Amino acid sequence: QVQLVESGGGLVQAGGSLRLSCAASGRTFSIYAMGWFRQAPGKERDFVATITWSGGSTYYADSVKGRFTISRGNAKNTVYLQMNSLKPEDTAVYYCAASNTFGATIRRGEYDYWGQGTQVTVSS
Repeated sequence: QVQLVESGGGLVQAGGSLRLSCAASGRTFSIYAMGWFRQAPGKERDFVATITWSGGSTYYADSVKGRFTISRGNAKNTVYLQMNSLKPEDTAVYYCAASNTFGATIRRGEYDYWGQGTQVTVSS
């Protein structure tokens, strides 16, 4: 099992920045990739960004490309999502996820473990 705990959400004005953190524990040696997804009220849970556990490859949704950056921490068991130039449409609950599947990228079903989510609210 892998446990994931997110932190760093909050309320920010449009144009501002937030950094989300995801701490992984447990059988982290089994992880291939870590991802961030988000879910707005009444909407599906959508892919935001992913990074391989080695940190070598990243991939972003078009809606956040150039504004968000996913990275691995020096401690290697933490993944960050730096969010800049935030827009009201970025408002959602953000979830961290871990996948044991080689080649996992944007599909929600490829992720085996999920955090509890952290709320991000961007005011206009």
